[in-house]
Amino acid sequence: MAVTTFAAIDIGSYYVNIEIFQLSKKTGLKSLTRVRQNIEIGRDTYALHKITMERITELTDILKDYTRIMKEYGVSGYRACAKSALREADNRYLVVDHVYRATGIRIDVLSNSEQRFLGYKSIASKGEEFQKFIEKGTAIVDVGGGSIQISLFDKDTLVTTQNILLGSLKIRERLGSFEHETVHYDQLVDQLIRKDLLNFKRMYLKNRKIESIILVGDYFTNLIFQNRSDVNKTESKEEFMIWYDHVVSRSPRDIAEELGISSEMSTVLIPMAVLYRRLIEVLEVETIWLPGIQLTDGIAYDYGEQKRIIRSNHDFEQDILAAAKNISRRYASSKAHNDALVSAADAIFDVVRKTSRLSLRDKLLLRVACYLHDCGKYISLVNVAECSYNIIMSTEIIGLSERERRIIANVVRYNTQNLGYYKPMGTADGLDIEDYMLVAQLAAIMRIANCLDQSYLQKIEEMSVTRKDDELVIAVSTKEEYTLEKGIFHENVDFFEEIFNLRPVLRIKGRR
Repeated sequence: MAVTTFAAIDIGSYYVNIEIFQLSKKTGLKSLTRVRQNIEIGRDTYALHKITMERITELTDILKDYTRIMKEYGVSGYRACAKSALREADNRYLVVDHVYRATGIRIDVLSNSEQRFLGYKSIASKGEEFQKFIEKGTAIVDVGGGSIQISLFDKDTLVTTQNILLGSLKIRERLGSFEHETVHYDQLVDQLIRKDLLNFKRMYLKNRKIESIILVGDYFTNLIFQNRSDVNKTESKEEFMIWYDHVVSRSPRDIAEELGISSEMSTVLIPMAVLYRRLIEVLEVETIWLPGIQLTDGIAYDYGEQKRIIRSNHDFEQDILAAAKNISRRYASSKAHNDALVSAADAIFDVVRKTSRLSLRDKLLLRVACYLHDCGKYISLVNVAECSYNIIMSTEIIGLSERERRIIANVVRYNTQNLGYYKPMGTADGLDIEDYMLVAQLAAIMRIANCLDQSYLQKIEEMSVTRKDDELVIAVSTKEEYTLEKGIFHENVDFFEEIFNLRPVLRIKGRR
């Protein structure tokens, strides 16, 4: 039985974790050891907007120690991921370069959507128990130092996921200058966060019933929910409120002594406890599930999936598509047209992929672009392309990196706008040459697919796409007159041919 040893490193706002895993097709994911070292990266970032040299040296020393641990366990692969504390630091690229030169460890600075998706995969590593929870109305809540992520599930489908900039460290830094002016610090925190959480409820929860929340926690989450052993645990709302009343009635010094933590760390506890209390009240849940996982579980799980060591019963790509469909619905796009567009784009993609460098991941990006291609009409019927671009760039889609979101936004933009030739200094869209070529290919496919339902009437009854020599033959059987679509189609064949060296040809059966 082939066994892989893998190291996952999580660089957070106030700690750095390493966890060594054993992965195999027979036993799945097994943790061998976990080490946590405290470091206040978040304090630097949220107070100074950069990470100081003192903290960089401290981080480097920790990671040097972790390289020793990896050698002891003979790991065959690793991934080091940094979250909001490094992502929001102005000097993050200098930090990443310094760490690599000093330790040989490459740090992936995760976008928020990538970070939350890995957290989501951490829970998915629980298998059947995870599936059981998300079949009902469930919220996955991830509270970090910089923000909160709330993902709503209903009937095994991701309904929405939203990020709110109310992390525990951000709250502490925001209120730090006047927290001593009140004897009710918990009320001060509550007043700061209340508006944003109620706005989330009004805009996204509406009449949806949430029966339970799943917490993608960290060290502080475990402290608040009395789960320092990081075990799989279910807790009621009443049990939490008893502990909450106890915590908020104590001073940071008393809390530090009781929990055996530093006074500095105890000052984070009250903001986080108030956040959880308000979330539980806003979502109106009775059951809280702490799966006993960390981001390191998600990092390892993702690695196991990519290497085909682990096979998930949950389709994560469908969650990405569900998020795109919900965004499309929010901006009043046509579901029937989008479905027709995706179907046509899929058929064209499958043929051209055989002689191109396009991947299955690129097909997913194309599908997302199809669902979002005209969301900008909600804002302007004149500047659809630019408005769609701005909506996509301003909207997180869980599971997609910032680069992938930029690619999708540009595919949508150049579905109707002219795509100029690439210049050596790059484009104004921040695309390098590889991303530019990918945008050009996906936009060319979308233009042809979009032509086939130009009237939004879904006139096609049957369609086939084949390649014959240097032609892409699209044969359609239509139920209505097809003059408009035929005319718009011919306007776009030159661009497609220039990109793929393949000329689209439309053959119509039935009505003309």
